[in-house]
Amino acid sequence: MYLTTPGLVLRVTPYRDTDAMLTLLTPRNGKLTVKARGLRRKNSPLIAPCQILCYGEFTLFENRGYYTINEAHSVELFQGLRRDLELLSLGTYFAQVGELISQEDQPSPELLSLLLNCLYGLDKLKLNPQLVKAVYEMRIACHAGYTPDLTGCHHCGAVSPDRFDLSQGRLECASCRDPGSSGIRMPVSPGVLEALRYICFCDSKKIFSFQIGEGAIGELSNITESYLTTQLERGFSTLDFYKSLLV
Repeated sequence: MYLTTPGLVLRVTPYRDTDAMLTLLTPRNGKLTVKARGLRRKNSPLIAPCQILCYGEFTLFENRGYYTINEAHSVELFQGLRRDLELLSLGTYFAQVGELISQEDQPSPELLSLLLNCLYGLDKLKLNPQLVKAVYEMRIACHAGYTPDLTGCHHCGAVSPDRFDLSQGRLECASCRDPGSSGIRMPVSPGVLEALRYICFCDSKKIFSFQIGEGAIGELSNITESYLTTQLERGFSTLDFYKSLLV
């Protein structure tokens, strides 16, 4: 049986002498593991569409639950990312998180759209990479079921609290905190709090349509990164590599 689907390549793993195994994110079938026969041969027609972070059209042959690529055509290669190691490493981090969050046989149109929008923002729109990173991290945390409560202080209801509890995913005022309580908290400025609220609840087609001062982008990125890794209870090697390039 043949399946034709758009997909984004999240990972490429060498397999045997000339083949490779790909992880694709597709809108209707979710995450798929597929074999690319002969991909590692010099003249393989699959080389371009089967690169990591390539968005393409794939025709797959399915046999007993295993998929093999029959044909593939690239739609968008995001060439600008491939010419910039920092941007490529950031995109690879996006892919690693996306692979963790996505599931096989679970439709993932929203997650695929988020990934493509963020890659487009880096490559075509030339947006601040830290801003794109922050949007991706918070939005994918929401997609994974970790939408924080950002309405106001969890204790007194104040609408502009100054602390974000990463473990509980909620806000609180510094004066309201129980001295005996555990958990990791980070200070959050009013502008960053408004940005977090926007990112979590805005229309998916307008995820970059908000204003934030350049000086606050670093704070926003630190908070979203810390929140995502705290909720997922793990780090990412691709994130570590990306951050090493910024030193």
